[in-house]
This record gives sequence, structure tokens and C-alpha cells, in this order.
Amino acid sequence: MVTKKTQWNKKELKYFGTRILKKRRDLIVEMGELRENTHIADQSSTTGDSTYAYHMADAGTDQGEREKAYYWLARENNYLRYLERALVMIDEGTFGICQTCGDLIDKERLDEVPHTSSCFSCKSKATQKAT
Repeated sequence: MVTKKTQWNKKELKYFGTRILKKRRDLIVEMGELRENTHIADQSSTTGDSTYAYHMADAGTDQGEREKAYYWLARENNYLRYLERALVMIDEGTFGICQTCGDLIDKERLDEVPHTSSCFSCKSKATQKAT
């Protein structure tokens, strides 16, 4: 009789933790760049000492770019929260276990989506029900 594996071992959890921490560091750097670009856009759009007339089309473009940057910051902030939750789940010993069926989530899936809490089968079923 083959015993079904129900948890990742410490070595595997360390592997996932290292990957998640790297993704987290990269994300924080990216978010800092987005914030800096947004700050620069805010500063440049309000300066009144320009030698050129400020055109309404330019103002609209600047506003659109700022909104896009804020959207990306919000999106990345949500992703950061998911990564933080995954690190907590590693500490608690619940990482990589499907919250729906209780099976281990495939390593390939965790490599691609390290913050997931559903195996591919359960996620697919949920997606089919939603459509």
C-alpha cells in the first residue's frame, strides 16, 4: 500500500520559502520604481515654470499614466499580501495543501503560483462553476 504524502518536508518548504522571498524582494523593488515614477509624474505635471504651454492633451496623457501606475501599485500590493500569507502558511505548516480537498498541490503549480491555496483540479472546478 502506497502512503499518500500529506505535507511538504522541511527541505521542500525551505525551497518554496526561498523562492517566495526572492519574488517578494523583486516585487518590492518594482513597487518602489512604480512609486518613484508616479511621484515624478505628479511633480512634473504640476510645475508652472515650464517654458512651453501646458496642453490639455498632455495633461490627459499624464493623468492616464498616473492612473495606470496607481492601478499597478494596487495590483502589486495585493500580490505582496498573497506572498506574505504564503510565508505565514509555511510557518504554520499549511503551505502547499489544497484548502478544498486537502491534497498536496503539485510542485509545478507552486513554482508558478507560490501563493495558491488550491490544487489545479479544485481551481479548475471552481472556475467552471463560475462560468
